[in-house]
Amino acid sequence: MRIERLEAIPYALPFREPYVTARGTLERREMMLIRVHTDEGAVGLGDAVPLSLRRGATLGAIEGALPRTERRLRKADISDFAGDEPLVAAIDTFIHAAAGRRLPPPAAAAFEMALFDLAGRVSGEPLWRLFGVETPQPVTCNATLIAGEPADVAAEANRWGQRGFGSFKLKLGTGADLEQVAAVREAVGPDARIRVDANGTWSTDDAIAILERLAPLDVELAEQPVESLQEMARVAAASSIPIAADESVSTAKEARKAVGTRACELATVKLAKVGGIGRGAGIAAELPVYLSSALDGPLGIAAAGHAAQALYRDSVDPGVAHGLATQLLFSDTIATRESEVRDGALHLPEGPGLGVEIDEAALERHRF
Repeated sequence: MRIERLEAIPYALPFREPYVTARGTLERREMMLIRVHTDEGAVGLGDAVPLSLRRGATLGAIEGALPRTERRLRKADISDFAGDEPLVAAIDTFIHAAAGRRLPPPAAAAFEMALFDLAGRVSGEPLWRLFGVETPQPVTCNATLIAGEPADVAAEANRWGQRGFGSFKLKLGTGADLEQVAAVREAVGPDARIRVDANGTWSTDDAIAILERLAPLDVELAEQPVESLQEMARVAAASSIPIAADESVSTAKEARKAVGTRACELATVKLAKVGGIGRGAGIAAELPVYLSSALDGPLGIAAAGHAAQALYRDSVDPGVAHGLATQLLFSDTIATRESEVRDGALHLPEGPGLGVEIDEAALERHRF
C-alpha cells in the first residue's frame, strides 16, 4: 500500500458570536482539511489551523508545505499500517516525511493527525486503542467565555454552567478585567473554577498588579499573562496565582527553560501550536500540561481528545480541565460524526482512527 496523493481543502466555520480576545476579533475560523489518499482507496483525515493572530503560521504557509511533504509521503510503503503495530508504522512514516523539514507546526500536526487516522482506519481500530488504552474516558473541559461587558460574560457563564461546566476560562486584556472576573465569580458561585488568559498582552508590571487584585476571587490559574518566559518568571515570583504558559512554550526545549527559570507551573498544549501529539508528549515529559484547542475543526478536537486518553500515563496530570469544548463556539460543522460535548466533557466519536466522518455538502458550503 502506498500514498497516492494529498488533498487540501480550505474552509471556514462561522462563530455563533464574534470571537473577541486581546489579540483581535474573528467572525469565522479559517482552516484546512487534509486528506491522505492511498492507492487502495483508504483515506486519512487531518485539520490544519493557522496561528497568524499569535504571530504563527498563516494558512498560506501551511498550504506551501504540502508539495514537499507529498513528495516524501509518496515514496513511503505503508503496508505495515495493516500490521501488528500500525501506530509505530504511522510514526515512522511521519518522521520520514518531516525529517529535515521545517514544517509549520499546524502543518506538522495535520500530517501526523492524518497518518494516525489512516493507520486506525486501515487497521480497523480507534486511535485511543492504538495508544494502548483499554476504554476511553470523557475528557473534562472548561467553558471558554468571549471577552465583553461583565454582565454579558456572566450571563454566558451561566449558560455554560447549565450545560454541566464547572470550569470557566475568561479572555482578559480588553478592559474591565477585574469586573469581568468578579461578575463571573458571583454568577457561578464559590465552587466553580475560574482561569484567566491575557494572550501575552499585559506588561510585567500590569500583570503583577492585575493578578494581585484578582487573587481574592480565587483564580485557578493565569494563562500567558505576559509575552516572554523571562517576563513570566517575574510575574510568577510575585503572584500567588499559578502561571501557565501558552505561546511561550511550544517545544520541549522551551518547557525545560520554563522549568529552569521557574516561569510557570504548567503549560497548555495546542496540537497546532506544538506540531502534533508526539511533540506535545515531549513537552508533557518536562512540564505538567493540559490540552487546549486552537479553535480547531472537528478533526483537531478529536485528535486532542484521543491524545488526552494516554497523555498522563508517563507524565504528571495537573488536574485541570482541558480547553477542548470550543466546537460549541461555532454555528456549524463539516462533520456528520464528531466528538460530542455534554455534561461539561468531551466524548470521542465511535469508529476507527479519529472516528470523524465528513459531511461533504457542509464542506462544500464552507469551502473558500
